[in-house]
Amino acid sequence: MNRRNFLSRALAMAPVFLLSSPTALLARLEKRSLSFYHTHTLKKLSLVYFQNGHYIPNALSRINHFLKDFRTGDIHSIDPTLLDILYDLRQAVGSEESFEVISGYRSPQTNTMLKGKSGGVASHSLHMSGKAIDVRLPSVNTGRLHRIAMAFQRGGVGYYPQSDFIHMDTGHVRTW
Repeated sequence: MNRRNFLSRALAMAPVFLLSSPTALLARLEKRSLSFYHTHTLKKLSLVYFQNGHYIPNALSRINHFLKDFRTGDIHSIDPTLLDILYDLRQAVGSEESFEVISGYRSPQTNTMLKGKSGGVASHSLHMSGKAIDVRLPSVNTGRLHRIAMAFQRGGVGYYPQSDFIHMDTGHVRTW
């Protein structure tokens, strides 16, 4: 087969490929956005963080800054997979409202301090690597939010009914 025949066949197959893979095409066209309200700093952030098949570096940087350790000011990269879980959770509950953030990134110093105050803080918390977040959606029952997040089977999900928030991370699938 010469190059001309190969190219002709490849171009002829392009529509078949696009029709057979609508999910891949939609993923490239999808725009993902999130909104946050930080319960400790009282700051808000709304932005598109993914578009045209790519994460937007400036948006990720703004999220890293927003979810910094508010006690120390330390900033750490937030795992984009965690953002995708939040996006999917908000889609699953049919909400456009802001996530209320209780805790994003935690420096080792903050984690040690919190562990000293509560037995519910892990020594090697995924908050310290930007792979965990504690949130709630004000108009969604937190128990329901927890059940939906657990059904995703995409990481750890904890439920803290007394404090009215859930923990989500990108570690191994587990619940508490």
